[in-house]
Formats: sequence, C-alpha cells, structure tokens
Amino acid sequence: MNGPGIQLTLAPELRLFAPPSRRAERVPTATDGASSLGHVVESAGVPLTEVGRILVDGQEVPVSYVPGAGQSVEVFGVDRPQRIPGDAPLRFLLDVHLGTLARRMRLLGVDTAYENEDIGDPALATRSAAEQRVLLSRDRGLLRRRELFAGAYVYSDNPDEQLRDVLGRFAPALTPWTRCTACNGPLRQADKDSVGDRLESGTHRSYDVFAQCAACERVYWRGAHHARLERIVSEAVEEFGGVATP
Repeated sequence: MNGPGIQLTLAPELRLFAPPSRRAERVPTATDGASSLGHVVESAGVPLTEVGRILVDGQEVPVSYVPGAGQSVEVFGVDRPQRIPGDAPLRFLLDVHLGTLARRMRLLGVDTAYENEDIGDPALATRSAAEQRVLLSRDRGLLRRRELFAGAYVYSDNPDEQLRDVLGRFAPALTPWTRCTACNGPLRQADKDSVGDRLESGTHRSYDVFAQCAACERVYWRGAHHARLERIVSEAVEEFGGVATP
C-alpha cells in the first residue's frame, strides 16, 4: 500500500496475531486511502471477532471508517463479558479441534454444538449463521469468514484455560448436569428399571441414580470419572456462578 500513512497501536492482547515487527505501539502503517479500518486491522493479522473499540485520534469510530494521513489509530480487544448481536440466545458452535472444550461446556449446561468430523470452513460458517451460534475456533482464517453470525478466537490449547476464557468472555448461564456431553441433548432423570437393559451387570448392581439423554438416549451415572467431573463443575461454578449440585 502506498497511500496515507497512519500510526497503528494494537492492544497488548491482540499483538499475538501480528508479526513481531508490528507489535510495538504506534507502528507506522501504510494504507491505500480507500480501505476501511476493518481491512487495515485484518491486514495486520487480527480477526475482527477479537476487536472491540477503535479510536482515531482519541475518538471512537466504526470498523468501516477510512483513515486519513497521519491519524493515530488505537485498536482495543473486546469488552468482557461480550454481548452477541441481536436477541438470539447465547449458543455456541465449536470446530473439530475443540472436542474436549465442547464436552466441558455441555457438562456445565451450555448449549454447545460440535462436529466430530471436519465438515470444512464454509459449512461451519454457514451453520453458525443459520443457527445463530457463536463459532469458537483457533483457526484465524475461519474466523474471518463474512457469513459468520459471531465468532471468537480460543487463545489457549489447554482445555482448563480454554474453558475459563470462554466463560469469562461470554458469561453464559451455567446449569451443570443438564446436557448430554455426547450430543448436547437435554438430560432427564431415569429410574433403574427403564434403563436397566442398557447397563452392564456391575453398573446395575452398584448404582441407583441415573439420567438419560432425551435425544440420543445415552445413560449417565456417578461412575469412576465423577470426581473429576465434579471438580470441573465446582471450579467453574465457584468462579463464574451457577448451581453445582446435579
């Protein structure tokens, strides 16, 4: 670009997206004189899903603003908790690489769609728009697709940190133990007689309290992994609110 030069400052949390040479404050940045700030910011490597306020010479402007020569542009991260567009309920869609996060969000009762197979970026973006779901991904290219309803970059590859990041960013209501971790369907209480034919003999003898998914009919009980799941639930509820008792 050989147009007007601006001074671009990215918020510290956004600098990881930019090449090292563009991570300082007030980086001289050439523009073409016609492109919006949204285009300029994306050209710097930052997905617009991660952008909050933009200030030009101290005044807030929309991403459609076309900067002029010599202007100082400050780009901030999203405010937390982040509100999604319109009146749609807060629901999520996770890409194929976030299976553990998907199961943990469902464990906490958060409406979370997830594809076990890679259906491709266009199909994910189309589903996000059709179902008005916030797409979570670590793929910056996917988050730049224009048809997305809304999206968010998952900053860590550690499931514990991923969960804290999403809960802190969107503040979804937590209703633990109400969703199937396998398919996202609603759970309902089930008596032993009604699910007995789905249980191994040892499970049938050892447990009396069961839940069953109304969608896929998977059966749940407080088995060997329950203590680990309780830890995940209790830590999330303690920090972000909700009801921990199943």
